[in-house]
Order: sequence, then structure tokens, then C-alpha cells
Amino acid sequence: MAQGKILLKPGTLWTSVKERTEHALQCGALLSIPTEFEFVEQEGVRFLVRILSNLNRKKAAKEKQEKQSATFGEEFNPFLPYEEDLFVADISETHVCILNKFNVVDYHLLIITRAFEEQESLLTLEDFTAMWACLADFDGLAFYNSGKTAGASQRHKHLQLVPLPLAPSGPQIPIEPLLTAAQFQESIPSAASATPTVGFPNAIPKLPFVHAFAPLNPHWVRSPFAGAQATLEVYHTLLHSVGSGAYNLLATREWMLIVPRSQEHFQSISVNSLGFAGALLVRNPAEMEILKAQGPMTILKSVAVC
Repeated sequence: MAQGKILLKPGTLWTSVKERTEHALQCGALLSIPTEFEFVEQEGVRFLVRILSNLNRKKAAKEKQEKQSATFGEEFNPFLPYEEDLFVADISETHVCILNKFNVVDYHLLIITRAFEEQESLLTLEDFTAMWACLADFDGLAFYNSGKTAGASQRHKHLQLVPLPLAPSGPQIPIEPLLTAAQFQESIPSAASATPTVGFPNAIPKLPFVHAFAPLNPHWVRSPFAGAQATLEVYHTLLHSVGSGAYNLLATREWMLIVPRSQEHFQSISVNSLGFAGALLVRNPAEMEILKAQGPMTILKSVAVC
């Protein structure tokens, strides 16, 4: 399939995000969920753990979706059509960017396909082009929950993007100190560069579960099309190394991490891609006590593949 053109004007996304957030808050379309947070350390990582203060908004919305699904005999899709008040920007002919209606992280964006695609389907050249077009505008963490087992809440394909830093202090992404210890077997040329830029790891020593990790070239933001082609190659290679099934994908301008999943929950605690970035979410004090007793890295190990 030939790639369509990028519609997002360079240098405009971050301004649009802030303006649209203010609008969506004022009109009630954006229903941010307040949280408190604390740090919980294990295995050399200072995990950021948020505890939700109020889940009533999201619970009411879920009940409304279930009622709509029962009425129309099919699963309700909030992205077809998406709420106009949450719209941020047209990214390409295949993707748009909207605000996450029930955001916990400020300026949490969804990169959604215009036409319906299953969330469990493979990421495509168009998906990575949209990702790089957004990363070119501001530094963030992109992630993809590949299906319900990986923490996805909607079937309609969507990548997600949150600005960095994730934590108010320490590393921009809590898990990053471990990623710097990755050892690489070899490097291969990428489609976007004549020099070797893509490495494949032996291991990230302190990640106690199956994973695949590779560096990306931050200069790929200069050409989202070429960057997407190179990233697609990395993605397929990493997927091949971890096998088939549900997985979480995390990507910055500098690296990509894929973690296959065995289950969505540890007891009542749901884990999505952000958990493997070192940012976990609990719904109440009881879940926080479970997390502290077990340890966040232990929880990640339990929901991943060992």
C-alpha cells in the first residue's frame, strides 16, 4: 500500500494539544481522573505508582458503553465517530489525534486509525508514520497495548502518546536506568541510514521476564516516512524474537521495548504498557498495599512471560 501524505503541520501539535485540552475541560468533554502518587522502589527502579481518587466518571462511561452495545447488538466504538471536542489534529490520511477522555496523565493523546482496525492487529507502516510525525513535534513516550490481555480497553486500533517526563523527579521514564545496561549482539543497517543503527539485545539484565529491546535513531524525526520504514523493520524483528501473542510496546525517539503478556491482571491490579515503563496505577488503598507487599517488579513479572 502506498503511503499517504502527512497532514500534520510541523511545529503545531503541542500548541493544539494545550488549546484543545483547555477547550475540552471547559465544555466537559475531557473528564480527567484525579490521582495521588508515591514512589515504590524495587530492583533498582523507582516506580511511580498513582492511586486513583475517583473512578465514578469512568465507571459511568463504561456502563453507558455496555448499555449501547446491548441496545445495538454490537460492541460500542467510541472512536467511530470520535467526539469532536476531543479532536486535536489530523495526522495523516489514515490517522487522527484525539485527547484521551479519561486521562490520568496530563496531555495524554490517542493516535487512532480513521477506519476500524482491530487492536490486536499488527502495527503498520502507516501507524509508525503517524507515531513519528507526533514524536517530531514533542518528546514523548508512545505505547501500544496489543489486545485485552495487554491492557487494551477498546478494540479500535490506537497507539497512545504521553509527554515526558513521566515522573516529577528522577529519570524521565522510571525504567530507563535498566535499559541503559542492555547489551547488543550485533547491528544492522536501517532503511533510513547507511550506517548500522539497529541493535538487538542479549538481555537487559534486571528485567526478569521475556522482552526485546533495540535503540532507535532520534534523527528519524526529521523524516517520519523513512523513520517509519526503519521502525517497522525493528518492530518485526523484535516481535519475531519474543514469539506470537499479546504484548506491550513502548517507544521513544531513542528506543523500543516489546514485552509479551500472559495475563492482564495481577490479582485486581490491571497492567498496561505504562507499567513496563515503571508507571503503575492502582484503584484504591487496598491495591496499593498489595503492590507494596508484592513489589512492582514482581507484579510485572507475574503478568509478563517468564
